[in-house]
Amino acid sequence: MNRSFWEQDTFTNSIDIAIIGGGIVGLSAAIHLKLESPHLKVVVLEQGIVLSGASLRNAGFACFGSPSELLADLKDRSENEVFKLVEERCKGLAQLRKLLGDPAIEYINSGGNEVFDNEELFQNCLQQLNSFNKHLFSITGCKETYGVNNKKISDFGLKGFKHLIEIKGEAQINTGKMMQAFMLKAANPGVIMLNGVKLISYEDEGNGVRLNTSWETLNAKRLLFTTNGYTSQLLKTIDVKPARAQVLITSPVEGLKINGNFHFDEGYYYFRNVGDRLLLGGGRNLDFEGETTTELGTTETIQKALEKMLAERILPLIEYTIENRWSGVMGVGNTKSPIVKQLSGNVFCAVRMGGMGVALGTGTGKDAAGLVLSSL
Repeated sequence: MNRSFWEQDTFTNSIDIAIIGGGIVGLSAAIHLKLESPHLKVVVLEQGIVLSGASLRNAGFACFGSPSELLADLKDRSENEVFKLVEERCKGLAQLRKLLGDPAIEYINSGGNEVFDNEELFQNCLQQLNSFNKHLFSITGCKETYGVNNKKISDFGLKGFKHLIEIKGEAQINTGKMMQAFMLKAANPGVIMLNGVKLISYEDEGNGVRLNTSWETLNAKRLLFTTNGYTSQLLKTIDVKPARAQVLITSPVEGLKINGNFHFDEGYYYFRNVGDRLLLGGGRNLDFEGETTTELGTTETIQKALEKMLAERILPLIEYTIENRWSGVMGVGNTKSPIVKQLSGNVFCAVRMGGMGVALGTGTGKDAAGLVLSSL
């Protein structure tokens, strides 16, 4: 089908920067590109009708790392590396709030909690709490980010957990409202969004990049990948692999005691209240191989495990129904730090959020925008 003059002139001709992926990183990059250089024509290509990645499919945690997650990270990396990443997450959350505003993302400072049924893991975390708190104080100014409060286990109506560590500074957001706010923020300076358009292949031709898409062939001066969990589909040499995360949410629960964010088993399980509903996700560690996929969907094995935890430990003897189940695809690798780099003369990437896209996405997008601008 031939495109009209208006389509070509306004949307597809003379593209300065094409961004692949319309999630947090992609839209953050687009916004900062237009704010810094309003004359640039910035086009975001998103393969989903709304969004297909984790940006619209996450659990809505504004978090920076639970004690057991930090403990696990310290097995492979130095303290400086681990807490530098924690600092980036905290800064990223501050950037997100500043860019969009708390009301727009329904930011609720509800606090977080990590629950334990493994005594050894809890004791190992307990031994590190003072050290963790000192590191976090230098980042957030909070003297005691982590503190033991086992009494809250019964207050929340939980069963089968032995210990609980409170996490100050964690919050909840409305993921849908956040992405809507990003889209509105991007539209104001003139970012062009093309949804339902998938990049099939590309060629860096020296004087620009040729993009072969599911819609038509486009040309741009620069190309930026912000595809996170879908990166391996086109960038085979980048250390990013998909990690699917499954989630379910209940009907409204009368008298729900759960309030705030909850982490369990080094972050492989997580739950929170969404108003008077209960959202529960995780279980990827039950089938790492099967969950290393870009296919959206749920599996009986993991959903049954989530249902069992929900019925026996989170909402025991409470009536509810499960209203919805879904999954999202994260981008993970050998380390959790984002990759922001130039791949060739005109091609760049900002990927691998390591399951912390809400915290890292805004800052990573801004960093990517700066890198691309420096090449023009």
